[in-house]
Amino acid sequence: MCSIVGLKGNFKGNDIIRMLKVSKKRGPDASGVFLDDIKLNINLDEFDDDRDYEIGFGHNLLSIYDLNERISVPQPVANDNLVLVFNGELYNFKTIRNLVKKVGVEVDITSDSEALLWLIDFYNKGDLLRAVQMANRLIDGDYAYAVFDGENLAITRDPLGVKPLFYSKNGELFGFASTRHCLREVGLGDIETLKPEHILYNGDDISPTQAVYEKVFEGEVNKIDKLLKLSVSKRIDGLDSVGVIFSGGVDSSYLALLLKEISQNIALKVTLYAVGVEGSKDLEAAIKASKSLNLPLKICEVTEEMIREALPSVVHAIGDDNLMKVGVGLTTYFATQMVARDGIKVAISGQGADELFGGYKRYLKSFVEDNLNYELREDISNMYHVNLERDDACSMLNSVELRLPFLDKALVELVLNIPDNKKIVSMHDDMRKSFLRKLAFEEGLDYDIAYRPKKAAQYGTGIDKILRKKIIKDTDLSEF
Repeated sequence: MCSIVGLKGNFKGNDIIRMLKVSKKRGPDASGVFLDDIKLNINLDEFDDDRDYEIGFGHNLLSIYDLNERISVPQPVANDNLVLVFNGELYNFKTIRNLVKKVGVEVDITSDSEALLWLIDFYNKGDLLRAVQMANRLIDGDYAYAVFDGENLAITRDPLGVKPLFYSKNGELFGFASTRHCLREVGLGDIETLKPEHILYNGDDISPTQAVYEKVFEGEVNKIDKLLKLSVSKRIDGLDSVGVIFSGGVDSSYLALLLKEISQNIALKVTLYAVGVEGSKDLEAAIKASKSLNLPLKICEVTEEMIREALPSVVHAIGDDNLMKVGVGLTTYFATQMVARDGIKVAISGQGADELFGGYKRYLKSFVEDNLNYELREDISNMYHVNLERDDACSMLNSVELRLPFLDKALVELVLNIPDNKKIVSMHDDMRKSFLRKLAFEEGLDYDIAYRPKKAAQYGTGIDKILRKKIIKDTDLSEF
């Protein structure tokens, strides 16, 4: 996870620096800029450039990999034809790197951003848009990136919108960034979110020929367990330690179980992180589930004082004072705070399971009206600006990258086509997510954990109760 920013039009070099400073927590390990034709690795506190420029990229690096064949490199990256800034992960990095080598690229490629740069360059025969479209078909990951060929600018993001990307235009100045705050910092308003899988090409919004949630795929249901295992494996490749945002429910417990299985074959340390007020349902469930899984658990017992202290940063980061969003955001914030304190930079989250498998209570009505799968597709297609931006913003306050195995593209495509009655069995199905619970139980998860009733994070942690009964009485959240 990193921060990418960019401006095109008439601006000062220091404008890029201001954008990077606002988003420094997203990438505390290194910073770099590209200004017209100059690429520099910089110290934000020492860099000062008040000259005028027409094109500029900026990047803050969160360094996760430090292996012989794969490392996190400072950006922007460039060759003689292109300059690129990239935020995210390519889970098929080795495949893309090998593909690029096969077509004659002899440079030493050690990072996702370099592999993507040379892949686009290979397809770029005077048509940058087509090159980006071709590259996006081949890469598998969660990403947002921008690429410039000296004349044309393209920005794009992954098919489900796991990584954020915002843009704005004011007169002749166009800007993009990983956060809205970066754009506001340089006076850009009317900020828009780039839709998942779309490409903004010289200001024109190019939609994909087919969106993930519109596709119809056939496949055996028994493939889902294998796809989920593969999704988890891809997201921890190259790591020696990982955290799990843990509530003791079926989603996080199933992921923890799979991680435990994987860790038996590789040197991977798995730690669970639970959040809640003293005696809350989530903490009780997390303690019980961690003992069953025999995995280490760390707990954050939240108090009113802690919530009051964290509120300004969390509300500002998510840009919303909606109590439900704030309650979930605080849960993510406190959990990733523990992860960061342990020196871990990646946390696994169960986000997306409810939208895929029908976990929310409101889905019962959709089931009765025989339009459950339609609503699930709609919710998946809108997750990027409902849940994913919120969770990303709160985790990055602690410089921790969230990875979401349930939102793997191949898994989503298959699960969305499971019949309604595999996800919810009847109008009285208070558990819901029947298929996922069955999979988890058959994989070895304790029955009481697999079939623990759904409890929303803000309620299960007890945070919502403190917000509503104690804090909003004397606090105007909108001031943040």
